[in-house]
Amino acid sequence: MRIDRVRLAAEMARGDLTVNKLSEKAGVSRATVTAVKSGKSCSRETAEKLAAVLGRDIVEKED
Repeated sequence: MRIDRVRLAAEMARGDLTVNKLSEKAGVSRATVTAVKSGKSCSRETAEKLAAVLGRDIVEKED
């Protein structure tokens, strides 16, 4: 599952969240957040955890 990197960065900025803070709140590793932020895909579970912390849908829409 791919995360919309622009939306992720915008929501992190809006919530004043660093990679460390987001990883702690979502219960995923810092490396996972960094990988997702750089465009790597992740599991549905990870995407849901990140979206729950950010309060927004951040999954990239498929055409």
